[in-house]
Amino acid sequence: MSSPRHDAINRLFRERPELAVEILLELMGIDVPPDMPVRLDSNDFNDRPSKDFQPDTVIAVGPPQKPAYGIVVEVQQEKSDSRRRQLPRYAAALWLLLRCPVTVLCICPDADAATWYAKPIRTELPGFVFRAEVLGPRDVPAIDSPDDVAARPEMAALAVMVHGRDRLVVETFMAGLELVKPEHAPQYYEYAYGMAAPAVRRILEEIVASSTWPVYSPFAREHYGRGKDDGRAEGKAEGKAEGKAEGKAEAVLKILAVREIEVPEDVRARISACADPRQLDTWLDRVVAATSITDLLE
Repeated sequence: MSSPRHDAINRLFRERPELAVEILLELMGIDVPPDMPVRLDSNDFNDRPSKDFQPDTVIAVGPPQKPAYGIVVEVQQEKSDSRRRQLPRYAAALWLLLRCPVTVLCICPDADAATWYAKPIRTELPGFVFRAEVLGPRDVPAIDSPDDVAARPEMAALAVMVHGRDRLVVETFMAGLELVKPEHAPQYYEYAYGMAAPAVRRILEEIVASSTWPVYSPFAREHYGRGKDDGRAEGKAEGKAEGKAEGKAEAVLKILAVREIEVPEDVRARISACADPRQLDTWLDRVVAATSITDLLE
């Protein structure tokens, strides 16, 4: 059964499949063909209607008509013998589909789980011993500088997931996002926030609460606009409500921009002018999964 953290990690690899290639090439020394197109492929390996046989994410490297490499990305947060025995089946199925070299990459935020899934798996096929490539906490490089975050934001989000209990790591990540294009920075924050453990999320939230940079975790939605005091002691309640509404409307529009969803001018004006907090909260909940402006409004 998936969890919010499991889903967040999968989202990162589905929306940034080139990250899997980068991990195999740079962190694990796997000879994946470089400088080739990378795309998501179907993860439906079912051979019969009653058989649930779907890995988390499947990535193909190379042109669609002649794939050069296949990658199965599996997120595993705890030890499970049945799940571990599925891994060679995934590798064999994708090899049969693509007819090219295949690697199964397990993402394990937990060190014990990483050790478990890295063990060789002896199958019932004579001579076939399978070994997955496992990315555990020890394999993810720490963030060295804000420039490093800007150069490799996907890897930096993974670093927050595994090293984020060190507050300096989170502070460096947030500083690095200031160097990322403004339309992309909120999405990388979302990746890091979604994949992080609760203790790391709290550090992210504390930094957001003391910052004016508009990010979009659930915490930031609630507290957006708290730092907009114009110098007067408390300000008026009405002004605070307007500031929050304005911030939420801006958040909706920025997330739409990050997801590259076209917004007609009349809809943009409607969102910007909305002062109903319930309506704005509804849009904020919908916009994360929306694929079109219709998904947001209906």
